Amino acid sequence: METTPSVYRTILVVGGGIAGITAALEAAEAGYEVFLVEKEPYLGGRVAQLNKYFPKLCPPYCGLEINFQRMKKNPQIRFATLAEVESISGGPGNFDVTIKQHPRYINDRCTACNACVPVCPVDRPNAFNFGMDTTKAVYLPHEMAFPMKYVIDDSVCTLTECAKCVEACEYDAIDLNMVSKTFDLKVGAIIMATGWMPYDATRIDNLGFGRYSDVITNVMMERLAAPNGPTKGKIVRPSDGKPVNSVAFIQCAGQRDETHLGYCSGICCLASLKQATYVRERNPESRSYIFYIDLRTPGTYKFFSKKILSDPNISTLKGKVARIIEDPATKELIVEAEDILLAEILRVKVDLVVLATGMVSSAEEKKTAADLQYDKDHFLLTEQPAPGIFAAGCARGPVDVATAVQDATAAALKSMRTIQTAARR
Repeated sequence: METTPSVYRTILVVGGGIAGITAALEAAEAGYEVFLVEKEPYLGGRVAQLNKYFPKLCPPYCGLEINFQRMKKNPQIRFATLAEVESISGGPGNFDVTIKQHPRYINDRCTACNACVPVCPVDRPNAFNFGMDTTKAVYLPHEMAFPMKYVIDDSVCTLTECAKCVEACEYDAIDLNMVSKTFDLKVGAIIMATGWMPYDATRIDNLGFGRYSDVITNVMMERLAAPNGPTKGKIVRPSDGKPVNSVAFIQCAGQRDETHLGYCSGICCLASLKQATYVRERNPESRSYIFYIDLRTPGTYKFFSKKILSDPNISTLKGKVARIIEDPATKELIVEAEDILLAEILRVKVDLVVLATGMVSSAEEKKTAADLQYDKDHFLLTEQPAPGIFAAGCARGPVDVATAVQDATAAALKSMRTIQTAARR
């Protein structure tokens, strides 16, 4: 008679960004079974939306594609997209977890041929590009998506009332009758790698986001500069599509401010320095202005900032921006700020303004169904918020990609050790 094990060697990873993928691979390649759940229809998280990493300024898919290949070849890893944790109970070595998976309406026969898209009559804002363009209701999340399968947005699609995509698909890959399903898992340890969201810049009244279309956020700038972004990598003004000759980067936009985010996200100065190189690459005559309170380049990244700031066309201005207004005649944006070093008011005209908004815990939107400890900013309070449950990457606080990878490796090791300890009891 088969007995039920008291300790399970499976590790659940919640979140399919760079931290979750890293933790899953480290545990699986050490011989543990891993189940990874991701709420989006693709893996890769925020890193998949970047144009380049710092400090090497290489495309993120160099690293992501290697990791996806490792996942494909490793039978120890299973994953579910469009999936969320509904409940967690139990303890180290023996957790009971219920997962809810939302319908994709596309099955494994999808070849990503794109035949379904031209016949779809419904447009939707493209969340991957932060609403700077649109997709159809049936869409591929992005050109390098993993899994490489289309998905249907049922919040805008009329499903069986239309069904034009079903008629167009010669592979019988579309099933408009799919429904949500739940399933249970038995796992020995859990890694929370739930990531981050950009701060909502519409809350910052004086900086014009949402009022002026040429005021964008730093995450939008990544998509604007990306070859697979809404402009195929051309940095142009959203308002009229004209090339950008001057850019103002506004640091601490809604950060270090108790009315918005009281903390510093730590990476925004580096991100703005990196994005200034995007502008200079596209237009060698362009000028970039970085308005800052303090330029923070923690750890080993000082060499990176020194290199970028040696460019005479990239200027730094120490002072808090009071407001951004639009010149009614030219439609240029005017940045008004106090220059603390010169003790004078500055008015700088630019074509584009980029707000360095902060990193917000994804748990602010929805906390995972478990009794975990969070701080006042909704980040998990410790690296082990509950026995047998570990936090990794931006679930614990804002960090850069390299730190998230290191943190995820540590979480994987601690999860394996938890299972080993439970098995010895």
